[in-house]
Amino acid sequence: MPGWLTMGFAVAAGFLLPCMFWLCRWQGWPFWWCGIVLLPLALPRRAGGGMLAAGLPRAAKWLPGALAAFIGGAALVLRDGLPLQYYPVAVNVLFFCVFAASLAQEQSLIERLARRAEPDLPPAGRRYVRRVTQAWCAFFAANGALALWSIGAGEAVWAFYNGFVAYLLMGAMFAGEWLVRGRVKRRIRDEAAAPCGKTPHA
Repeated sequence: MPGWLTMGFAVAAGFLLPCMFWLCRWQGWPFWWCGIVLLPLALPRRAGGGMLAAGLPRAAKWLPGALAAFIGGAALVLRDGLPLQYYPVAVNVLFFCVFAASLAQEQSLIERLARRAEPDLPPAGRRYVRRVTQAWCAFFAANGALALWSIGAGEAVWAFYNGFVAYLLMGAMFAGEWLVRGRVKRRIRDEAAAPCGKTPHA
């Protein structure tokens, strides 16, 4: 299974589990049955271009799939849906660790991804993508903490937050960064085009 497809499935599973919770409640099915959704993530896969694959060491690229399969397997073995409620927490913790660890390297994770489209990233662009990486670290830390809180707040709150609110916030984060990125790119272009020693007017 290609890495990008596995990562997309992992994120989709985080959305599907809360939705499937409501389906199980409506049909009277036990929620722990949904553990089977996470098991395919442990299937062997080729190295791909997924975000986590770009940030994990080669020896640890199996970790996201193994963690998901462990949580799904625990739910099936224990016949308890509680392990599944920890899946969004695990995803946020893993993303936070990968993004934060990349800040200690010469190139942050966002910079490595940005260089795929723009290999000659200027110094100002490098500073910007490092700040973006830091912002995503803060997002995953806060989102993971709220996902953990939602487990104790009741199943309905957990399903609503992790199946709707969390993805709404993530979408807002992507949209906000896209808007800011456009302004930063224009400023960098203006500064590069300005005569030496002069700063372009806004």
